[in-house]
Amino acid sequence: MERHFTVSGFVSEGGRTALHWHRHGLWLPPGGHIERDEDPVQAVIREVLEETELHVQVLGQIPLGITEPPQLPPPVTIGVYDIPRDSRTDGPHQHIDFVYFTRPLPGSSLQLPEVLGWTWVDEQQLREGATLTPPDGPPTPIPDDVRRLGLAAIAAAAAAATTAV
Repeated sequence: MERHFTVSGFVSEGGRTALHWHRHGLWLPPGGHIERDEDPVQAVIREVLEETELHVQVLGQIPLGITEPPQLPPPVTIGVYDIPRDSRTDGPHQHIDFVYFTRPLPGSSLQLPEVLGWTWVDEQQLREGATLTPPDGPPTPIPDDVRRLGLAAIAAAAAAATTAV
């Protein structure tokens, strides 16, 4: 099976995380394909900026204090998603998705683009398994993995905010 390496970046701030209505009919965080000669951290920062217009920092520690050779913060998890055939591919394929938690850089605007169905989802909505109404259809539940990762991202952003003060 053909596989593509991708990134997802949960952007969380103030007890909320940003999700959008994806063309595959799902509520998802920002993300996309890793480009040639790009590492996953560069990719997630670029994808979040392109999709949300938010400048973010990746949350996470480089384990063991290793500085040489250079190290990247690890993803929170790596998901494997089966993607059906669509207009951009010749057939079904998989996304090997590096999932990161991020938060906006201090002083950044928290305004999400009004197009593409972007919304801030709060902790209570995620805990309750809320459904969200996309721009072009009936209310749709947030996928369970997105809901659970969104809750963890909100907690990570809150912890990072308290240690940064």
